[in-house]
Amino acid sequence: MSMSAHSQALVPYTPKKDPKSLEDTSKILLRQAAGLVQFQQYEQAIPRVALATQLAPKSHEAWFFLGSLYVQTQKYQRGIDALLQAKAIKPQDPDILFMLGSAYFQKGDLPQAIDTLQAGLKIKPDNNSALFDLGNAYYKSNKYADAIAQYQKAVKKDPKFWPAINNIGLVNYETGDINGAMQNWQRAIAIDPKAAEPVLAMAVALFTQGKQAEAFTTAEKAITLDSRYANIQYLKDNLWGDKLLNDTRKLIQTPRVREFITKAPARG
Repeated sequence: MSMSAHSQALVPYTPKKDPKSLEDTSKILLRQAAGLVQFQQYEQAIPRVALATQLAPKSHEAWFFLGSLYVQTQKYQRGIDALLQAKAIKPQDPDILFMLGSAYFQKGDLPQAIDTLQAGLKIKPDNNSALFDLGNAYYKSNKYADAIAQYQKAVKKDPKFWPAINNIGLVNYETGDINGAMQNWQRAIAIDPKAAEPVLAMAVALFTQGKQAEAFTTAEKAITLDSRYANIQYLKDNLWGDKLLNDTRKLIQTPRVREFITKAPARG
């Protein structure tokens, strides 16, 4: 037997699957992954969705799903790469643009985040989450007036959207408008009394005004609602600015609040 004939004999026969069969298998994998996501099993879902993109490479849904999973698991560049594949297939899909903009924001690429979110909002201008994300991108870029404008648009569309009201307060505080900040945090608390973030922010503002007794009580309430808000890094991750963070440190370093934090059960 010649070498070439021997080589050919070792090659297994693989029947060619038709595109419809591959697409059907891809859809099965996506359904399986969706079931895993319901139980927050993101890491187990990723290989199935990745395989689905290989079986149906022209499916923008599969690429979008993969990108969103990568973003959810903080693999931002992988998420961006997958979402760009989805965008190449369906460039005018606002949901793809919104997710891509969010991925850019979380990676820290603020100019790309702003451009991408704006592109999505031109197509679908009434998306509150995207308006909020764009406001956050402007805020992180120190474009405070632009940030407030986006937050206000979100609140106009949904008057009970307290995170946008809360973040207007964050901008107010960084720009020296403490009274304006407190008014917005009071509005946010009125909408959701169990929201720890505006409660702690109010405590900090009260403390800077010298109202210590009220500040301590309010801070303890916030930490009881969600103990994560006693962590400066957590506050920074939630876009608290330098001025508010510095004043928060002063509050939580007081003996009374520090003792309360050590005794508070972990909640959140």
